[in-house]
Amino acid sequence: MKPLKTIIVDDEEFARSSLFFLLQQNCPQIEIIGIAKSVAEAKELLERNHVDVIFLDIAMPGTNGFELIPAATKQQAAVIFTTAYDQYAIRAIKANALDYLLKPIDIDELKEAVDKVEGYLERMAKQGEQDDRMINLGNALAKDAEISKITLPFGQGFKMISVNDILYIEADSNYSVVHLNSEEKITVSKVLREFEELLPSAQFLRVHKSTLVNLDYLVEYNNKNGLQILLKNGVSLNVSRRRATEFFEKIKSLTKP
Repeated sequence: MKPLKTIIVDDEEFARSSLFFLLQQNCPQIEIIGIAKSVAEAKELLERNHVDVIFLDIAMPGTNGFELIPAATKQQAAVIFTTAYDQYAIRAIKANALDYLLKPIDIDELKEAVDKVEGYLERMAKQGEQDDRMINLGNALAKDAEISKITLPFGQGFKMISVNDILYIEADSNYSVVHLNSEEKITVSKVLREFEELLPSAQFLRVHKSTLVNLDYLVEYNNKNGLQILLKNGVSLNVSRRRATEFFEKIKSLTKP
């Protein structure tokens, strides 16, 4: 594959120079063609050059990195966020961005992110499709709302699903099985903890070490054979003893007038 033409966008000089050095030393497939300290400078680079990858900071004076997303999408450039942003933004990034790196940047995580981008761009070139996850991400943050959709990698592509369509998620070693209300099951290479951190806590609750449930589908709970819950689709799930207190507190909060 040809070198990935890359730009770095960050308002902090140290962050720009350190990332430049890390990429030069550890990612031979990357060709850095420009460095910008603002969204405006980055837009100029995009207008003058073909860009495959953008390493993009979020919090910058005057503007934020998300304002570059429409220009990046137009050129079909992959975006990797480099950020020390707040928890809400991290959740949105996990849901929709190709990848993100928390500052200070870890070398191994950087290599993994670049490898992921390389594979992604190869797939997009073969399929001739444009990825709309950046648009979804920008819209989610602009509305200052909870995440409404997540992207699940499977096979040679990605599947966008609404969080409201998730019945429950069960752990399977280093994988998770996402059960949808359509009866479809999707196995993804994410541990359950990642979904627990990602999905809205008001809607999703860990009821067992291996189960995360969408409480919107809860219709019954009982103590016949240990604490169990029943979902609208007829599936019965166990609630572990150590999570029972949290479960009942959540139920109380949901049933308050």
